[in-house]
Amino acid sequence: MSKTAITYQAQLLDPHSTAPQPVNPKNGRSFKLAELYELLDCRHVDVVWLTPELILIIDDEGKFRNPAYRNALASAHWYEHVPAARGVDCIVGRAILCHDKQFR
Repeated sequence: MSKTAITYQAQLLDPHSTAPQPVNPKNGRSFKLAELYELLDCRHVDVVWLTPELILIIDDEGKFRNPAYRNALASAHWYEHVPAARGVDCIVGRAILCHDKQFR
């Protein structure tokens, strides 16, 4: 396996599910914007850095939806890696947890 190969299994975190769902980029390497819009059911995405390599890709306008659904799984990951966010903000809507190299 090459040194640049990514073995992290990306996961879709849905506010209506208690378990992450494995997802893979269509090209096998990295998610493109069009497929992220489809997976997240959104028009704009944002990246939340958890570690130097682990990211959450979120619906940037999730809080403006009616109704807006808090994503407990995504928020828990964020709070685990960024404790200062706890009690201040939360992730709303669908999110994808993946390696940063899986979003190009």
